Amino acid sequence: MEQGFEKAATGMILGKFMPPHLGHQYLVDFARNYVKHLTVLVCSIKSEPIPGHLRYSWMREMFPDVNVVHVTDENPQEPQEHPDFWQIWHDTIRRVLPTGPDYVFASENYGWKLAEILGANYIPVDQARSLVPISGTKVRENAIAHWHYIPPCVRSYFLRRVCIFGPESTGKSTLAQNLATHYNTVYVSEYARGLLHPKDGRCDFADIELIARGQIASEDALARQANRVMFCDTDLITTTIWSDVLFDKCPHWIYQQAEQRQYDLYLVLDVDVPWVDDNQRYLPHLRIEFRDRCIQELKSRNRRYVLISGSWEERFHKACVAVNEIIRS
Repeated sequence: MEQGFEKAATGMILGKFMPPHLGHQYLVDFARNYVKHLTVLVCSIKSEPIPGHLRYSWMREMFPDVNVVHVTDENPQEPQEHPDFWQIWHDTIRRVLPTGPDYVFASENYGWKLAEILGANYIPVDQARSLVPISGTKVRENAIAHWHYIPPCVRSYFLRRVCIFGPESTGKSTLAQNLATHYNTVYVSEYARGLLHPKDGRCDFADIELIARGQIASEDALARQANRVMFCDTDLITTTIWSDVLFDKCPHWIYQQAEQRQYDLYLVLDVDVPWVDDNQRYLPHLRIEFRDRCIQELKSRNRRYVLISGSWEERFHKACVAVNEIIRS
């Protein structure tokens, strides 16, 4: 009887994965279909533009059944950088894999030499990059143009984020929804509305932390479903403003998070539209002052913003012009 197919013993892939893309997906899938046990070394140094811990976490999420190891040795990156380049890398790899792999898989020319110094067999995988024509360099240079090559767990890192910002009753929620539909993506609603609705819109100081946590959780969850750009109906700067206005204080961690969370563009909606009352709107007589404070908060943080005014149609058109600019940049 003919003997059935058996996978080879152990394999290794080494790379920066900066960032992981569908070419890496093919490489790892190829290798794990070839060997029984596969180890992937995610190698990073501190000076690289995408933090190593992110690349490591992405690879672990993409390949939960593979032994993914984060290597943080500050090794030379090219042979010409150090006369003992290959010995340094040999020692690093042997520390992680003392017995060494049977096979080395790579889509780069260094694979031959790497396999040789490890006493392994080299298995080239789509070195011409014709099967999955993408590279980390291309993604870093223009992630939006190569969006379909970026795995879902990585996309939120490159996502363009637009915050709809400003006073009450200026059409923020409607604009966020309309923009999301136009750009075939998702929007993040104002978490406070759903939280305060059972209380007839009353906001207590204890609600501020819940609002902030809910806004963060919703945005981070939906970022994975977004298509190139995501629209956020409010942000934590808004939360700090409202907390200061209503209670003359705000939890310190919310101020910190408001500074750390970044958006590519703020669309500040002007007050040249009629006020529409509901049970969650508080300051009809202070809309101009609130708009001015919103702008000042953005200026003090050097955040990019565009003031959106005019009719509903004009607002939508102006918003699209501004969004197109950040998508194409």
